Amino acid sequence: MTAEDLPLQFARTKRFSLGVPRGFTVSPDGERVLFVRTANGRSTTGLLWLHENGGERLLADPLALGADGEVPEAERIRRERARETSGGIVSYATDTAVRLVAFALAGALWTVRTDEGVPRPVPTRGPVVAPRPSPDGTHIAYVSEGALWVVRADGTGDRMLAEPEGPEITYGLSDHVSSESLERTRSFWWSPDGTALLVVRVDNTPVQRWYISDPAHPERPPRAVRYPAAGTANARLSLHVVGLDGGRVDVALPEKAAESHPDAEWTDPAFEYVVHAGWSEAAPVAVVQTRDQRSAYLLRVDPATGATTTLHHLRDAAWLEFVPGTPLSTPATGLVLTTQEGTRGLLMTATGVRTPEGMYVHELLGAAGGRLYFMAAEEPTEAHVWSYDPGSGFARLTDEPGVHHAAVGGGTVVLDSLTPDGRTVTVLRDGVPAGRIRVLAERPVTRPRPRFLTLGERELRAALYLPESYEPGARRLPVIVHSYSGPGAQKVVKAAMWHHPVNQWFADQGFAVLAVDGRGTPGRDRAWETAIHGDQLMPVIEDQADAVRAAAELFPELDTGRVAIRGWSFGGYLAAGAVLHRPDVFHAAVAGAAPTDLRLYDTHWKERFLGHPDVQPDHYERCSLVAHAHKLTRPLMLVHGMADDNVAPAHMLRFSAALLAAGRPHTVLPLAGATHLVAQEGVIDTLLRLDLDFIKKSLDHRTV
Repeated sequence: MTAEDLPLQFARTKRFSLGVPRGFTVSPDGERVLFVRTANGRSTTGLLWLHENGGERLLADPLALGADGEVPEAERIRRERARETSGGIVSYATDTAVRLVAFALAGALWTVRTDEGVPRPVPTRGPVVAPRPSPDGTHIAYVSEGALWVVRADGTGDRMLAEPEGPEITYGLSDHVSSESLERTRSFWWSPDGTALLVVRVDNTPVQRWYISDPAHPERPPRAVRYPAAGTANARLSLHVVGLDGGRVDVALPEKAAESHPDAEWTDPAFEYVVHAGWSEAAPVAVVQTRDQRSAYLLRVDPATGATTTLHHLRDAAWLEFVPGTPLSTPATGLVLTTQEGTRGLLMTATGVRTPEGMYVHELLGAAGGRLYFMAAEEPTEAHVWSYDPGSGFARLTDEPGVHHAAVGGGTVVLDSLTPDGRTVTVLRDGVPAGRIRVLAERPVTRPRPRFLTLGERELRAALYLPESYEPGARRLPVIVHSYSGPGAQKVVKAAMWHHPVNQWFADQGFAVLAVDGRGTPGRDRAWETAIHGDQLMPVIEDQADAVRAAAELFPELDTGRVAIRGWSFGGYLAAGAVLHRPDVFHAAVAGAAPTDLRLYDTHWKERFLGHPDVQPDHYERCSLVAHAHKLTRPLMLVHGMADDNVAPAHMLRFSAALLAAGRPHTVLPLAGATHLVAQEGVIDTLLRLDLDFIKKSLDHRTV
């Protein structure tokens, strides 16, 4: 039998994500750790597990429960926004003590107690999405067909708490912008005493309707989606306190920011985004952000009247970035907020303490035992877990180079460490190892060997991959640049992430592969991130071009006369833009799911960087690939999933039409039925081989 190669393994393991434990929840006493993991590195069914007393125990197996069938449409959309590749149990929620666990399977509600371990179905009147127990575990709130419901944990008393007033209105579900761009996936929160919920109401009526069809199945009607493209109307969001007794209080959110709101060429101080919401002690809190993203108010809500009090006015001249997990309030530190000055960090309001200058905070992980825990970087290629308490100050808990994350509760810290050698999950109790949670993911058959570099005047972080069999001086190597280099993600990290073995596989076919994190990527400082304000394309392209030149100076074997570039999403946008604007450096490109006309991307994500297209059209024109299609002189392959509702297929089709109109030959590869995350076996593996074949032919590459 022929050995399985990297592309096929990559597809069958869903990018090596199967078998990875995730979604950790630690009980307040630190005794129990819940998590989700598939049975092995090939299974696509998520199982619910409990780590207790140093060992693991299976709590719920969807296959054993006989729970199969289609998930509700709202859950399918939620999973697409989360880029979920598995099925079964993919998320869950617990009461405060982490004794009662609720989850949905194919629209049915299930519970299991950690002290019993026997899953039980809970009857409901409709398909269930996003179930969440009350703090004391007596009730479970959930969303069904856009309405918010509550049922007792024993299955009695199922009743509706908030009914949609129209077909485009929902209670307890996130709108497109909140889930896709703000990463706020929750839209209802229990009060600490379990008598009420803070709920987001979404009215999608103003949002334009787009239609996503399946050309491979013309007998099927198109799917309508509400998509708020740049410059168009957003969904209308409001907050409401809904009581279990049937009472309802509407929250009086402010309409717009005060006079101290930063001014600019385009200014819109109207509050259109709910970034965060929840409860602090007995009162709800919320963070609302303006349409132009330069102001945000942290509000305290009076649950009896709905009146709001502004606790803080956050502002920034470019745009506000929020550290996930903030704001958070603890007795020792007071409110913990995001700071924008210098490097993104944390401010403890009770003490006035800030995280040290030069420390980039990725996430506030939580508080336990009087300590704050957060994930931060001092060097962009690494991220470590830190703690802080007013008595002892800041302490780093991880040492090995890598990307480290954690979940905390009581005296327990669950360290999820992704290092160059792989992933380990260690349970620490009062700082002492108390067991490990098994990682069942497969190791790639191709062993990556990245060389981490710092290149050029801007000290660009880069990773270079050379063929396993390569001998220096034997021959010159054509180059493939594989970068994302966009906001919100880093690829040049000292951790066993999926792109490392993929890049090594391309290198082993006879190439030097170079990955670069340029301006606009996270992990460095605010000036680095905001360097793309008003121009999201040219600075990024110039960083890639400078990196190729600098890498060739260090490694003369790199053949800069034969350079291809490939990428997906923003990386695909970068790849196509590179051959349009710098054909002197980049000689071929494969552009996957590329947003070619940025007016077609969503409001929050594009207006953050480019402003309003009606006020600042030059920003969009400069960054548009469609507008510069006539410049193409190099081989270009466009790849796009035809079911993509994040970067719609219209991006690829409009760009292709502009290329044809300009007489520019190019290749188009439509992926029938594929969404923005392509993971299907027979598609993603074949696509890697097609990328390689196109690049070889385009560079006239010959193996020796």
